[in-house]
Amino acid sequence: MSSDLESAALERKAKLQALRKKRETETSDIEGDSKRVKEDVGGVSGSDRPILKFRNYKPKDETLQNLQMPRAKPESVDEQIEQHLNAAKEKESSKEVNLLSLAPRKPDWDLKRDVAKKLEKLERRTQRAIVELIRERLATGDVNLADVVASSTETENWNADQYD
Repeated sequence: MSSDLESAALERKAKLQALRKKRETETSDIEGDSKRVKEDVGGVSGSDRPILKFRNYKPKDETLQNLQMPRAKPESVDEQIEQHLNAAKEKESSKEVNLLSLAPRKPDWDLKRDVAKKLEKLERRTQRAIVELIRERLATGDVNLADVVASSTETENWNADQYD
């Protein structure tokens, strides 16, 4: 029975020693990690680890407190709004009222707009016809050139007065 107690005591001793060794290795790992963190804090890092920046967290460790980012202050929007409002007021005051845009249009303005292309074609045709008539008169030789040109300008003026 005493041997059973002695063997149990030896087993417990061995377990306790193993636990102590395990605890010592864990504390040495933690100390090694804290050394690495201190190196990262100082900027001396052999590895490609990112530098810690605490934006929303206030660390309790004194070595990490210098990594805390300063609190951001929101910008005031009031100044920007005032600038936009002042710019809008300047634009409104700089615009002058155009009397033509206020005046009502003639009732047939849309008809003139639609017919304008057709009138251009017709004017080109009338000019060609006038030129042909002048050539015919000159070919017969009966009429003086100055009289023919004068009569054609008179007809053009008459046509322009009619359509305006």
